[in-house]
Amino acid sequence: MDAKEEANYGHAAGNEITCTAAVAWGPGQAFSIQQIRVLPPQKLEVRIKILLTSICHTDLSAWQGQNESQRMYPRILGHEASGVVESVGEGVEDIEEGDHVLTIFNGECGECTYCKSKTTNLCAKFRVDPLRSLMRNDGKTRFLTQDGKPIYHFLNTSTFSEYTVMDSACVVKINPKAPLNTMTLLSCCLSTGFGSVVNTANIHQGSTVAVFGLGAVGLAVILGAKARGASTIIGIDINDDKRIKGETLGMTHFINPRDLKTSLNEKIRAMTKGGVDFSFECAGNLDVLREAFLSTHDGWGLTVLLGIHSTPRMLPLHPMELFDGRTITGSVFGGLKGKTQLPLLVNQFMNMEGLKLEEFITHELPFNKIDQAFELLIHGKSLRCLLHL
Repeated sequence: MDAKEEANYGHAAGNEITCTAAVAWGPGQAFSIQQIRVLPPQKLEVRIKILLTSICHTDLSAWQGQNESQRMYPRILGHEASGVVESVGEGVEDIEEGDHVLTIFNGECGECTYCKSKTTNLCAKFRVDPLRSLMRNDGKTRFLTQDGKPIYHFLNTSTFSEYTVMDSACVVKINPKAPLNTMTLLSCCLSTGFGSVVNTANIHQGSTVAVFGLGAVGLAVILGAKARGASTIIGIDINDDKRIKGETLGMTHFINPRDLKTSLNEKIRAMTKGGVDFSFECAGNLDVLREAFLSTHDGWGLTVLLGIHSTPRMLPLHPMELFDGRTITGSVFGGLKGKTQLPLLVNQFMNMEGLKLEEFITHELPFNKIDQAFELLIHGKSLRCLLHL
């Protein structure tokens, strides 16, 4: 059975589907692996058979309910995934049944002033929005419990389900020959980290780089820095186990801040004769962000913020510190326009040798072991755990 036949097996476009999903019913509660109803896609929507999904810290913080304003239950989390298109709604022209696709949380409608701008990858309608839990067409969900109660959406995607319905602006068709196990990670961590190096920072040959936090996004930054020819790539993490993985991907130096007798930024400035050209904050910690900012060279140093930070704390900078020539910026989805640029990145990754993308996948489990996958992430034992649906 080929991919298209598999996606449509037993289903007819336009019909409701019953399938298995992992439903979050409250902050920190064990996922409920249960049968749900998935409605057909409406205008400019796509229904996808999810084949692989993985877990990142954004899913973890949402499941734990760390930000009270973003709590909404019951909800289907998950946003990093690959799959096959099962059916499309009215008006969808760039995607067909049977296409191999990636899900993206930061969509691209292609028509708004943001999408037409060359200076941003945000979209007026479909940018990442953790507060949104309903479909835009009608303000309703496409997920229902068996007795008809709504189950809410998450980050434009909701991939912890055998089938999901998404706006077509958040669905990216990719090369059918691309290996879905590694390409799945391009729907979040690899694109975010690698893209922030290439697009946001645009680092150059011989640059010096410091990466704060060696989770999957931080390691993707290392991958991008090596590909761009950085001369020095310093990885910083409190977990010594990250050293080997970082060195495998191109890291040249490793620092565990707990081993230092001086401040971290002072150590880095001493190592690099004044500071690095670029630093990337991937930890979601404001104290770390300050160290990253001060570790860059005055006059030209750039800090790229990639970590997710909770409120209400604000930037740990004094405005006058910006007069020293250091700058700081954020990066969403690595500055990539998902619909137009992600397929090109997939092809680029397929043709580049020595990327070692498989190094990011530390575990693979069946979907019903999702609680175990979260435990691995909580205890720092996994980078990316692929769940097979």
